[in-house]
Amino acid sequence: MTMSSGNDCQSPALTKPALGEKEVTELIDRVFGLKVSWIRPLPSYDDQNFHVGVSGNQGVSESADEYVLKITNSEDSQEPDLIEVQTQAMMFLSNEGFPSATPYLTKDGNIMSLESGGTGPGNKKYMVRLLTYLPGIPVAKIATNAQIFYEIGQLAARLDKTLSEKFCHPSVKSLHRGQFIWNLANVPLLDQYIYALGQNKYREVVEQIIEQFKGTIIPKLSSFRPCINHGDLNDHNILVDSNSASLENLQYKVSGILDFSDMSYGYYVFEVAIAIMYMMIESPDPLGVGGHVLAGFESILPLTEEERGALFLLVCGRFSQSLVIAAHTALLYPENKEYLTITARTGWKHLMRMFEVGQEVVEQTWFETARAYVNHASAE
Repeated sequence: MTMSSGNDCQSPALTKPALGEKEVTELIDRVFGLKVSWIRPLPSYDDQNFHVGVSGNQGVSESADEYVLKITNSEDSQEPDLIEVQTQAMMFLSNEGFPSATPYLTKDGNIMSLESGGTGPGNKKYMVRLLTYLPGIPVAKIATNAQIFYEIGQLAARLDKTLSEKFCHPSVKSLHRGQFIWNLANVPLLDQYIYALGQNKYREVVEQIIEQFKGTIIPKLSSFRPCINHGDLNDHNILVDSNSASLENLQYKVSGILDFSDMSYGYYVFEVAIAIMYMMIESPDPLGVGGHVLAGFESILPLTEEERGALFLLVCGRFSQSLVIAAHTALLYPENKEYLTITARTGWKHLMRMFEVGQEVVEQTWFETARAYVNHASAE
């Protein structure tokens, strides 16, 4: 669910690819040498994705026959280094045992190809990749429980730790995305899009959050531990499989991590905050969720006092990013409005509730829940 990098939030309407299924079928044959047997569009914020079944892999009998074709919007396609490094990170993580997709190479042996297509004005070019299709259902579609929240917290920590400690690539510096609107350090940049909310109580709350963020988070950034962030571990980007037959004790395990297009340099605490925010959307008890995600994260990487103290505002900051950018994009891009407002429906409710209850009470709830895990573990 990424927006374009840089400041230009005008982009999605103008740069989203719109290739037809016939065009896509020809492209897969031409670029990858595969014959499409069926094709289905998948939703996306500003790229174009298709779930495709293919037949006739030349002499490769064991290769999977389901893929996701990812056609990156024309603006982001102008940063091949960034797409390259994100794709290499997916391959690296897959090698490290994480359930991330890997690319099917083009006929020329490349992980991606720059193609022109679509019927829009001008000759736009889009970066095209064919990724393995991952099994499972999105967290957004299951009845969530404490176990899956803990699991996702653990995953977030393991992911960032593995990338930050072991992943090397010549283009890794392209992950320093200073003006990237979705980087959690950039909540202050929302000032220029806030008009999209109109004049109401929601806007007043977001304005307060931005001010508090400038005052208390920005000066503290240098005390947080830096790392590479996935940046978008949301309820649609995490797939799970249930591995038990009985409904009473459904145990879920993460079976897929999608969408590395928000990957950038950031801080460990950002990843927990982002995961907490998106898991809140999926829970009947939103204020309780944070403690389970935090406990999972801290089982791998305990936070410092400064990092813990920033969590509340970071979660509010991510809610604000999600809601303001969705409102802004929906104005530019009315036909995609329904997809854009999925998060907004419950998002506003949760943010207002969180803000009313206040930092002290919310953090106390989170930290007590997390402490219970630690006490429980040491008692065993």
